Amino acid sequence: MNQRVTVVGAGSWGTALAVHLGRIGHDVHLWARDPGLVDEMLACRANAVYLPNVNFPDSLQPTASLASALRDSRLVVLAVPSHGLRAVLQSSAAAISHDALVVSATKGLEQGTLQRMSQVISQELPQVREMAVLSGPTFAAELARELPTAVVVASTTTVAVDHVQAQFRSSALRLYGSTDVVGLEIGGALKNIIAIAAGVVEGLRLGHNGMAALITRGLAEITRLAVALGAQRETLAGLAGLGDLVLTCTGDLSRNRQVGIELAHGRTLPEILASTKMVAEGVRTTRAALSLGAQHGIELPIAAQMADVLEGRRDPKAAVMELMGRRQRIE
Repeated sequence: MNQRVTVVGAGSWGTALAVHLGRIGHDVHLWARDPGLVDEMLACRANAVYLPNVNFPDSLQPTASLASALRDSRLVVLAVPSHGLRAVLQSSAAAISHDALVVSATKGLEQGTLQRMSQVISQELPQVREMAVLSGPTFAAELARELPTAVVVASTTTVAVDHVQAQFRSSALRLYGSTDVVGLEIGGALKNIIAIAAGVVEGLRLGHNGMAALITRGLAEITRLAVALGAQRETLAGLAGLGDLVLTCTGDLSRNRQVGIELAHGRTLPEILASTKMVAEGVRTTRAALSLGAQHGIELPIAAQMADVLEGRRDPKAAVMELMGRRQRIE
């Protein structure tokens, strides 16, 4: 049954989800913080800034009013950057119905609290009874072009999982169900850190051997922390773990990988970030992941080296050499 859906966040991923949901028949309201962007989207029926060359279906309505976007909506999709999620939730809490299903499509950890996005949502929207997390190997532009995409939806209730599967499913999008919210969120957050390191390997032209080693050991690093937090190891071997990691580390559309490439070419982080409107979640997640690892006694050597590179304390090539020189151990 088609219904009114609100997508909060008009970046590339939020816009792609809104376009997808509109195409399959839902009445979609897409909220953007910037009124100027909304005016442009209304005029052009596209989001030329974040998702160029993708026309909006007639059922998609951009708006700069949260209250208007959320009115009578029973399915709310959150696709804002992790560092802005709490503030957006605080602004929208009164307008979100207690019987709405809230779906988090945001990947990252909140700095300071070190909370996963579902934890932030639970704190700020205590009235909401049903919540789910959507994650997996996804480039917004490919979903928007209706190329085959498979993701995972996780919730503590099968009702929420079933509902998201039913409402999002199309010939271009397949959704697998899970109860492992922690595994999805840690996999989706930490893969961005490894992708920055993958960009460094690519930028330094260190070869396919090095890239394969990085992805494999990166997965081990992510899995250690996820399991310590209560995740199921099998989740990290699936779409929301290995699948997302491989895509982000090897795909040319990966923002985090591009950050690593630019770092390897000698640009500073402030220079890189100033040159794009896109958010590379791995930049903010790196320090939060290290703090979370320290809390639980989990070593994250790749994240530690990337933190040093991002913060200008270590040259990218020296970081790779440091990782290669670590004490050898049983895998």
